[in-house]
Amino acid sequence: MRIIAIAAVALGPILADCRAALAQPGPFAPAGAASPTPPFVLTQVNPAPAPPVVPAPSSDRPIGLPPVRNYEPIPELRDIYFDSGKETIRPDDVTILAANAAWLRAHPGHLLLIEGHSDNRGATDAKNESNMDLGERRAQAAMDQLVALGVHPSRITILSYGEERPQCTEASERCWSRNRRSRFLVKPP
Repeated sequence: MRIIAIAAVALGPILADCRAALAQPGPFAPAGAASPTPPFVLTQVNPAPAPPVVPAPSSDRPIGLPPVRNYEPIPELRDIYFDSGKETIRPDDVTILAANAAWLRAHPGHLLLIEGHSDNRGATDAKNESNMDLGERRAQAAMDQLVALGVHPSRITILSYGEERPQCTEASERCWSRNRRSRFLVKPP
């Protein structure tokens, strides 16, 4: 008995809707009855064409990064250098970044790639990962300064090489200091 009561309570609204739909005049209703609602018609639409198949990116280049071969160094844009383990821009390099920003503002069609680099030293087992992170923070610091100086951020891409592309390979402080840098390359319009 309980099951019938629960079923009646649950099905009551559904059955009431069916009764209301049946009470409306159909296509064969006598003259003078309310006009019927238009029938619901389903139509098949041709499916949209499938998007073209794009080949997977090559594994030699991270996804979403521009091909570096499209960018080139130019003498008008100078590198900046960093202290060991730091991504803080040094006072001498603020002047270099200001000159780089002035050139970029004067050439709005050029895109910029900032490479972040580090030396090959590190105290942890994950030295390479740490140096990659440091290179990225250096590139980001340079980008932030250029944006503050009026270069639109949509023109700038940053990329870290960490210790992978040293400018100098000697085991000396003079050499290591040359490797701790942000490098600026442009892609002409």
